[in-house]
Amino acid sequence: MENALASAASPVAKLRVYHYPQCSTCKKALKWLTAHDVAVELIHIAEHPPSKAELRDALKGAGIPLKKLFNTSGGSYRDGGFGERLPNMSEAEAIDALAKDGKLIKRPLVLGKGVALVGFDEAAYEAKLG
Repeated sequence: MENALASAASPVAKLRVYHYPQCSTCKKALKWLTAHDVAVELIHIAEHPPSKAELRDALKGAGIPLKKLFNTSGGSYRDGGFGERLPNMSEAEAIDALAKDGKLIKRPLVLGKGVALVGFDEAAYEAKLG
């Protein structure tokens, strides 16, 4: 796991940022977090996917539909036939699939106390962390 430290004056505790280093959306999110002095722990999402409990917490905390946790434009999603399978999967089955393959997860996934952000939307980051 990689670590990035920000200012000790950060308004929130260190956030866990599940990311993929080559992902342009992840790079934008990390740039925003750095510019706003948010302390983060970087975790490579493909090598160390979030746990089932973290994914359930993210789903609940972000207040999004289950499908929004999936990286629908990724190869794992297409190759696994999730476009057809997901509508018939239970939440438990979907969470299990996400926990097994980090490339299925929309990224970055930012988690912390009272924080669950999926993808990068500057307005959402500002509202939660700004």
